[in-house]
Amino acid sequence: MIGARGDLKVVLVTDPIDFRAGINRLTALVSEALSRDPYCGDVFVFRSKRRMDRMKLIHFDGSGMILATKWLESGRFVWPPVRDGVITLTHAQMTLLLGGMDWTRLHEIPVKKPELAG
Repeated sequence: MIGARGDLKVVLVTDPIDFRAGINRLTALVSEALSRDPYCGDVFVFRSKRRMDRMKLIHFDGSGMILATKWLESGRFVWPPVRDGVITLTHAQMTLLLGGMDWTRLHEIPVKKPELAG
């Protein structure tokens, strides 16, 4: 299961994929096309070429690779424009995306780290 860690990075791949791709193909895509480590613990989210209501994600949880697929029963996912590259989301934005909501309206408020009294 994908836990809500404060340091969890969610990587939204902006270029659509062939939705027939399985865990091996998606892992290779992360490694080769994105030059990232698919086993780093980040969540990698992919969109379908043909349907805007489908997504796949992969995540290495420390003991194995998770592949999840989501199809919305109605409506569409909110995706950024198609272009090469990735967008990093917060865990809260990923939660909205998975729920079929407009995650782009959620803006993170920067929190200043407390300074230790010396």
